[in-house]
Amino acid sequence: MPKEQRVFKKNIISARPTSVASATAAPSSEKPSSASTAGPLFNKDLGQHILKNPLVVDGIVDKAALKPTDTVLEIGPGTGNVSVKILPKCKKLTVVEMDPRMAAELSKRVQGTSEQRKLDIIVGDFLKVNLPYFDVCISNTPYQISAALTFKLLQHRPLWRCAILMFQREFALRLVAKPGDALYCRLSANVQLLAKVDHVMKVGRNNFRPPPQVESSVVRIEPRQPPPPIDFNEWDGLLRILFGRKNKTVAATLKSQTTLDMLEHNYKTVCAVRGVDVPMDFSCKDAVQKVLDSVGMSDSRAAKMDNDDYMRLLSAFIDAGFRFTSA
Repeated sequence: MPKEQRVFKKNIISARPTSVASATAAPSSEKPSSASTAGPLFNKDLGQHILKNPLVVDGIVDKAALKPTDTVLEIGPGTGNVSVKILPKCKKLTVVEMDPRMAAELSKRVQGTSEQRKLDIIVGDFLKVNLPYFDVCISNTPYQISAALTFKLLQHRPLWRCAILMFQREFALRLVAKPGDALYCRLSANVQLLAKVDHVMKVGRNNFRPPPQVESSVVRIEPRQPPPPIDFNEWDGLLRILFGRKNKTVAATLKSQTTLDMLEHNYKTVCAVRGVDVPMDFSCKDAVQKVLDSVGMSDSRAAKMDNDDYMRLLSAFIDAGFRFTSA
């Protein structure tokens, strides 16, 4: 039988055989090895910490509740310890791997197995590639891109069913933090606006090779369907201001001179676009206070407000002609 080749097509490696002889040969019944392969040296600059504990791997895949009809996206598969557990449970697996050496290791690992035809490998930076359709996402996330990865997934359309994501422990706890918690922040509110987030399990550093310097956690994210009917840029503009001083009162935060200057500029721009004259005696400070009084939030603090509070506050400012992003 001719030796099977990996085919590079754009930025995709197909793990499927491509020669005529190998394509027509019956696939081997051998399953992909679940043991770690002796691969290349790990690049810590790329966040390469390979999950080696099979019990943790099984737990992650089980939490995804995969269906035989699912298309799965895996981010950062490394040498494939999670990939080989996903493949028997899904219809198709697409992985995104930045390191060509790791992509080659994974491709070799499934060659000649019955799961080979299910696997496509995209070699590239996850934040820059165009994502295919998928039902479920699983990721041992490179921690330096945690926030950017999370929001890229949440902005992807069509919406997917769920994501099981490994993060640095503190980042994961910020995702699930509630109003009043020490770790509650703009990230918490933004992600919880768009999705339901649950903490699934803690993962100690010794479950990785090489061990990272921090502890990890796995979270499950389910997008809200349909998405909330809100301009996310306006929402985030408001939260960026409020969480800049989250323990100050909303009135003190919104009436700082820098914020008032921005709000007044945007207000006048909106009026100009609408063909509305701004009153000669217009006071942005008084107008902001009037909005706060209308919703009773002058003395509220961002650290203890929930998303319903932010939505009500944003709606009141929008109705009064204010914007939190450049018009």
